[in-house]
Amino acid sequence: MSKKTFSIVSLGCFRNLYDSEIVAKRFLRKGFLLNPPVFTEEKYPRILIINTCGFIDKAKEESLEAIRQAIDLKKKAKIEKLFVFGCLIQRYRGYLEKFFPQVDEWWGIERFSKKFTSRQILSASCIGFLKICEGCLHKCSYCAIPLIKGSLISKPRDEVIKEVKFLEKRGVRELNIIGQDITSWGKDLERRPSLADLVRDILGATKNIRWIRLIYTHPRYFTSELIDLIADEARICKYVDLPIQHISDRILKLMNRTTTKSQIIRLIERIRTKIPGSVIRTSLIVGFPTEKEKEFGELLRFVKEIRFDRLGVFAYSREEQTPAAKLRQVHPSTKKRRFKELMALQKDIALKVNGRFIGKDVDVLVEEKNDDILIGRTQYDAPQVDGVVFLKKKDLRVGSFYRTKIVDAYEYDLVGE
Repeated sequence: MSKKTFSIVSLGCFRNLYDSEIVAKRFLRKGFLLNPPVFTEEKYPRILIINTCGFIDKAKEESLEAIRQAIDLKKKAKIEKLFVFGCLIQRYRGYLEKFFPQVDEWWGIERFSKKFTSRQILSASCIGFLKICEGCLHKCSYCAIPLIKGSLISKPRDEVIKEVKFLEKRGVRELNIIGQDITSWGKDLERRPSLADLVRDILGATKNIRWIRLIYTHPRYFTSELIDLIADEARICKYVDLPIQHISDRILKLMNRTTTKSQIIRLIERIRTKIPGSVIRTSLIVGFPTEKEKEFGELLRFVKEIRFDRLGVFAYSREEQTPAAKLRQVHPSTKKRRFKELMALQKDIALKVNGRFIGKDVDVLVEEKNDDILIGRTQYDAPQVDGVVFLKKKDLRVGSFYRTKIVDAYEYDLVGE
């Protein structure tokens, strides 16, 4: 075991990965060497750092299991020190310190800086994440994020541009713009600039970043100006990440989503009309408190009619200190059944959606080589979330774009040549 090595395990969302990159850079500046979090007998780090997620029950369980496994490594003298931080710790530190006394250091969330902060990129070197805001203006009744992260904090335009140029110099070819809700960016800044304004500035400040992807938006603030910008600018991915959570007006009101069914439908129609060929990803919650069978049926019919290109489903997770936690809860078995039913429906839709690509030529960013198989993505798939393209050719370079003909399709992945 080297005395000056560390590894970092980042759980949860892209926002957590961004924070892990800041922490990694801090340790590198102290003279430590970064080991990948794939351990062998010869390559255990001195320090293991875990960045936890505390968003929903499943994420909490994953974080707790990671801590248990790390403690086991420490007991076996594979690692010397264990540090744990992140959302789960921000919320439950007092309990966790008592339950896991073997952890050497605890700290909560990485505080968001309005200033540009240098980071160590932990994803594929051609892929970069840019967090433009933290916290949230919304008070969705099911969500604990405002309790953990607080209200909206936007990074000023000039600091964002510094960070974009930093990423471009390091070879980033795909820029993923992230935040709790990036469409709220600027609402706490002087003159209240819009996300569309910021993206125009990013486009003007860069030339080698080929794909710019917008992740985590809110239907209420997805403006016509933003739709037009995505449609007109070739470097902006025709990928719309639009979590709607439900479609029943009663449930949307209980969720405090500040949108209605008719508004959501009109927005989707505008996106598909203005950005032909675009892909829409959404996320939905089933089993929200008091959700009735007729409302779940309404959601099923809506998904069947709209045919989302990409879709994530979550069974409602009861989060203490949130308004929804006080409502009448849906039985766990009902939530599980509804989850399975909606996922089965989407699986059939996804296969047909992917089938549209067969025979078409698309640009693919190659990001990984695994034996004789190269793995890449189209602009229609976000990293680590959506599907990939498998390529059977040895002489392609990781980090480069290739025009590729799609020859086969599965529910979530494609095959190209």
